[in-house]
Amino acid sequence: MKRDELIRTISLGEHFRRGVDAPGVPEVPEPVFEELLVNALVHRDYLVSAPIRIFIFDDRIEIISPGHLPDNLTVEKIRQGNSIIRNPILVSYVAKGLLPYHGLGSGIKRALEKWQYIDFIDDRDGCLFTATVRRLELADSQLTKNTENDNSKQPLESRLESRLESRLESLLAARIVFLLADKEAGKARLASLLGHRTVSGELHKQVRRLLQFGIVEMTIPDKPNSRLQKYRLTEAGRSMLAFPGAGRKE
Repeated sequence: MKRDELIRTISLGEHFRRGVDAPGVPEVPEPVFEELLVNALVHRDYLVSAPIRIFIFDDRIEIISPGHLPDNLTVEKIRQGNSIIRNPILVSYVAKGLLPYHGLGSGIKRALEKWQYIDFIDDRDGCLFTATVRRLELADSQLTKNTENDNSKQPLESRLESRLESRLESLLAARIVFLLADKEAGKARLASLLGHRTVSGELHKQVRRLLQFGIVEMTIPDKPNSRLQKYRLTEAGRSMLAFPGAGRKE
């Protein structure tokens, strides 16, 4: 018997030995939620009188923590493993084994190693931090189903733009993200690409929101008001465009 056939035979035998009612394999690895939930408990702002909330949707699961990222911490920095202890006493107790805690700044990186399709939004205005775990298979099948039922055959980019508009609560913000996916640009260039005659107050507002959320970043961060200032997508911003089959056409 060939090696591949032997492996398949062993796998089938193991399946039937366990029975048809045996637990299935999780779509998203369990350690992903373990790391994100522990991170929410340990690093939330306990001065804000609000609970940690978990929302389960068809295509995603959202974990919303009270309090935005402290000090100069950004989404990009936490993805790289940087962290600031907000609750040192709690961390000291957790480190003694009360929760499956594996060290400061390592939880987000471990979650991303297990499942890269996680978005983070640091809402400083709303004083919230949201981790969104995307369910790829269902999101992909829903996109396909919507395409089959759409008589207008709406282009994939338009459908993704609609999803971004819903998540960012702004069509303008969604369009800015799409424009920056191709190339970094300043506000004047963005206005021109959007068909605007001038840089409007709303454009200023949405760029500022995207900066706060950690979706875009400045190319010259030490000179925010420079006339040469441009904006580009962060890793978190690019991950928002990484839906299955969502490769942009050149």
